[in-house]
Amino acid sequence: MFLTHTPFRLLIQRWRLLVFAGALVAFFSILLSLVFTFPPQYRADAQVLVIAKSRYGIDPYTAAKSAEQISGSVVQIIGTNDFYEKVTAQGGRNLDLSKLNDLSERKKRKVWRKMVDASAVYGTGVLNISVYHKNKDQAKEWAGAVADTLVGSGWEYVGSDIGMKVVNTPVVTNWPVRPNFILNLILGFAVGALAMAGAVVKRG
Repeated sequence: MFLTHTPFRLLIQRWRLLVFAGALVAFFSILLSLVFTFPPQYRADAQVLVIAKSRYGIDPYTAAKSAEQISGSVVQIIGTNDFYEKVTAQGGRNLDLSKLNDLSERKKRKVWRKMVDASAVYGTGVLNISVYHKNKDQAKEWAGAVADTLVGSGWEYVGSDIGMKVVNTPVVTNWPVRPNFILNLILGFAVGALAMAGAVVKRG
């Protein structure tokens, strides 16, 4: 009985048109993503543990919750200009500053916030640090510099009662993750196919 439903039959009969529309939109979504994110970028990931130093009268649970809250605050600090200056002042890292130094201050801050992403793992004091760069080695160097800066200078933002430790050194993705070709392909195909399906049913 379901197959006799007119809209469904129309879609079955026009399935080639749906596939064509989905493929066409997916193709253009890939092109657009390349335009806005070119060249493709790799991602380097590192993890830093925020440690609330136990003081007299503070139980371990309270210390752990304090570390969790502070890690959320540190996430906001990482995107600031002051933190960027500390990262670039780190020694022992081969950071390519050529393009950033040529930018205006406003543009530099915008690029920095897009280049570095940080998030706090709920229920822990762990910070996930992700750095995006077109060069795999540079992505790793920048992620390492961010982690080192947190360990060496993070206390300036949260107080001397807080310590930080790198628990996972940077690792780089094997393939570029920006733009996300697979996600863009799937979403583009779905949007194109659904739009064409709506048009077919409306005209049918």
